[in-house]
Amino acid sequence: MMLQFLEQEFSICKSDSANLMDVDSEFLFYCRTDDEISVVCPSSDVPEDRISCRDDGWMAFRIVGTLDLSLIGILSKITGILARENIGVFVVSTFDTDYVLVRKDRVSDTVNVLSEAGYEWIRNMDRA
Repeated sequence: MMLQFLEQEFSICKSDSANLMDVDSEFLFYCRTDDEISVVCPSSDVPEDRISCRDDGWMAFRIVGTLDLSLIGILSKITGILARENIGVFVVSTFDTDYVLVRKDRVSDTVNVLSEAGYEWIRNMDRA
């Protein structure tokens, strides 16, 4: 399975409002529930005036390609490997694939442990 780190540094935020979110940003993960609005976006795109909590210093990698929604255990296997190495994650799923965010200071560890488990990495210049 192919994995690819994204180039941007990400922030995980809790927002007071959906207003002023740049929906045209290349990456914007937005989730609204009955008691919160969560936003994951490049740190450079955080709308300062709409954020009540912010956690910076995350890097994201994605599973390359389109995953069929009936597939089972892909994300569980990856996060299990990372958990055994005490690498915390924040996960966002889209219709096509999954994105796993890890702390910036654990990127090298993440690449090493997943490579040892048989995952391959695509360099950003090799965009799939």
